Amino acid sequence: MKLERKARMISLGTVELPKTFRPSGPVSTAGPGAGERNVFFRSGKGRVRLTAADSSPLKLEEIDGGEVAILEEGVEVARGVLETPLLHCPRQAYITVSERCIYDCKFCAVPKLSGGVKSKETVLEMVAKADDTGELEAISLTSGVERSPEEEVERVADIVKDLCRFDVPIGVSVTPAKRSSEILKVAGADEIKYNVECLDPELFIKVCPDVSLMKIKTALEKAVGIFGENKVFSNVIIGLGESDRALQAGIEELAGMGVLPVLRAVYPHPLRAGEVEMVRPSPERLVDLARRLKRVLDDHGLRGDAAETGCYRCTGCDLIPHRDL
Repeated sequence: MKLERKARMISLGTVELPKTFRPSGPVSTAGPGAGERNVFFRSGKGRVRLTAADSSPLKLEEIDGGEVAILEEGVEVARGVLETPLLHCPRQAYITVSERCIYDCKFCAVPKLSGGVKSKETVLEMVAKADDTGELEAISLTSGVERSPEEEVERVADIVKDLCRFDVPIGVSVTPAKRSSEILKVAGADEIKYNVECLDPELFIKVCPDVSLMKIKTALEKAVGIFGENKVFSNVIIGLGESDRALQAGIEELAGMGVLPVLRAVYPHPLRAGEVEMVRPSPERLVDLARRLKRVLDDHGLRGDAAETGCYRCTGCDLIPHRDL
C-alpha cells in the first residue's frame, strides 16, 4: 500500500460496505472513536482501520479469492484482504478496562457513553480466549478514569500482574498518577502510554479543561527513565485547530525526552458535535507530519518499529515511522 494512498484513507476515515456485508468483531470502546464499528484492511505490509459508514467516498468491494478492493469514485485505491480483529485490533488483545471517565476532554466520546468497568476476571477471560486462537502476540490495556487516576492505576496494575502468565508483551495506556510508572513497571508492564492529546498549550486548556498538560509531560519524562527509550508513547490528536508551529515544537520536545508521539487524526464523534473544532487532516498534511516525525525520531535515535504493543505495532489508524515509511 503506497503511503499517499493510506494517508488518503486515513484522512477520509470511513468506508461504505456492501449491503450484505457485516464487519466482524465487537464495537470499539476505546478513546474518541468509542461506539463505532470498524474494519481492518491490509494491502501488502500496510494496514488501515476504517469506520463502517452508510455513506462514504470510499466503497469496499468483495473480489473472488477472498480479496477486497477499496474504491473511490469507481477507481480502485488499493486491493488486499480484511483482517479479523482479535480484540479491537489484529493479533493483539487490546482491551478498555474502564469505559467511562471523570474528565471531559471535548473530542472524546467516552465521558458521554458512560460504559461499564471490566473486572479482572473478565479481562483475564477475554485474553485467555484470545490466546486460545494462537494469534495473540501482545496485550494492550487502556482505561478511562472511573473515580481517580490513582485508583485506576492500581486497578490496571493488579490486572497486569495476572496477565504476565500469557508471556507476551504488555502495554498500558492510562492517565498518569503519582508513581504510576513505577507501579505499572513492577506489575509487569513492558510499555506505557500517557496521552498529551494536544500539543498547543493554549488550545489544550480548551479541549482538555480538567487536565494538566505539564503534569502529563512530567510523567512522560519520568516514564522514559523507568521503561527506557522506545517504550514510552503519547497520542497527539491532529485536527483540533492546533498550530503547526506548536505541533512541531511539541513533537521535538517529546522525542527529546525519548517519547514516541502517535499522530492521530481526530475523529469527529457525533456525540461531541459543536463542542470544539474537529476537522480530519488532509492526506498531504498527514504525510508531511509523518515524514517530519520520522526525521525527528531518527535525530533522537528512536525507532517506531521497536514497539511491541499498542498503536505503533498495529499501525491501523496512523502513519507509523519505520513501519509505513
